[in-house]
Amino acid sequence: MPMVPDHFNMARYCLDGHPAGKTGLILAGGHDDEVWTFGALKDAALRVARGLTDAGLAPGDRLMIRMDNDVAYALTYFGAIAAGIVALPSSSQLTAEEAGFLLADCGAKAVAVGADMDDMAVPEGVAVIPAAAVRDWAANGRLGDFADTRAEDPAFLVYTSGTTGKPKGLLHAQRSAWGRRPMYQGWYGISGDDRVLHAGAFNWTYTLGVGLTDPWANGATACLYNGARDPAVWPRLIERFKATLFATVPGLYRQILKYGDVPGHDLASLRHGLTAGEALPAIILDQWREQVGTELYEALGMSEISTYISQCPPGPARARSPGRPQPGRKVAILDPETWEPLPPGEIGLLAVHRSDPGLMLGYWRRPAEEAEVLRGEWFAGGDLAHLDGEGYLWFHGRNNDLMNAGGYRVSPLEVEAALSTHPSVADVAVAERQVSETTSIICAYVVPREGVAFDKEALLAHAAPHLAAYKRPKEVILVPSLPRTANGKVIRRALAGA
Repeated sequence: MPMVPDHFNMARYCLDGHPAGKTGLILAGGHDDEVWTFGALKDAALRVARGLTDAGLAPGDRLMIRMDNDVAYALTYFGAIAAGIVALPSSSQLTAEEAGFLLADCGAKAVAVGADMDDMAVPEGVAVIPAAAVRDWAANGRLGDFADTRAEDPAFLVYTSGTTGKPKGLLHAQRSAWGRRPMYQGWYGISGDDRVLHAGAFNWTYTLGVGLTDPWANGATACLYNGARDPAVWPRLIERFKATLFATVPGLYRQILKYGDVPGHDLASLRHGLTAGEALPAIILDQWREQVGTELYEALGMSEISTYISQCPPGPARARSPGRPQPGRKVAILDPETWEPLPPGEIGLLAVHRSDPGLMLGYWRRPAEEAEVLRGEWFAGGDLAHLDGEGYLWFHGRNNDLMNAGGYRVSPLEVEAALSTHPSVADVAVAERQVSETTSIICAYVVPREGVAFDKEALLAHAAPHLAAYKRPKEVILVPSLPRTANGKVIRRALAGA
């Protein structure tokens, strides 16, 4: 991978240098399509950057974004990064309690909020910026400029579930966009002529990266949708936009094949699909090939670096493997005890070299957790895998208990904390449960309290104010006791057969 320039601004890298009149973004929804040229996107982002600095934010300050799923979200995110302000994108699904924790933990100087999203507690001294102000800046504000940031300067902060039960922040540098370059041909096969349709919302880091950052860095057109969620809409949008690449999670591919009337639409423009966030079941790959006639190229990544293992065109996808290390990455399988590289065929910790420009700067104010994943030249997040003789990676699960809920990492400790305070619960553990060949869900295993009536719906309602919808269990199973080790630790893997 070419060396990242010393002076580097991620927003400039994505928005500058393209033909001003070329379409950079198409947003479809319940009304007419919203079309933005690269010139308009750059202009609006720099006006938002100026608005943020005029509001008192300086380079290095944190700005939490809790806004609706529309273009103003993207303009706030890239406008902040353009100004050297650290953007913290957050999900609109978070409860006020969860959002309040992020706001306090990151020490934000301001929070940008959408309509009906001002319900969280805002500490004194933290400015509240309404989405309406952002839209006014984008349309009528004074023009700013890209800050002269260095590659190592912080650009954005994302939160993911931590091993302590509370979400932890991952601080990424401006250089992180440069670090995504191995994905361009190592996964996408992208060019400036592409139209990339992403099925996620603006507030998801998968969308901000794969749906916006990478298409814009290559001068391609990003296509997004913020209308009603219906699996049948995606074949229609591929046909309407003449999308050449489509990106989403395996679960949505399954729904599209089942409910989307694929044969009833012209998908000839689509070269292939991209999938990440969770493992792609072989049956979905086979059905997609049969119904659509293209490949699905899988990638494996994590919030700390985005994708770094993937399959790519022009060859056929290999079922049950997420692929090989992307060209330009330095990846190894390490002995869990010694952290020494292992030969092909042996299972160990999947690790990325710390020189990778896509790797995070570190965990936000979590030195103990950061020390667990860094040793010598390597970063290892806890995934177990082996590499075969051809360089393909085969995944063997996680070395810890973090769960995967539709592409989001969820800590069982966080979910258990929300459930355990219900008066009918004597003991509880949470784990992933495989419910079909292609689907796993978050399941709560509850030991009910004697003499107290148990109601599953009441338990889930009790947890609702504390957990985003994707973190809540989809199933509750009553058990007489929880399997534990001699020192009292729950054996989560043993719960699958309960």
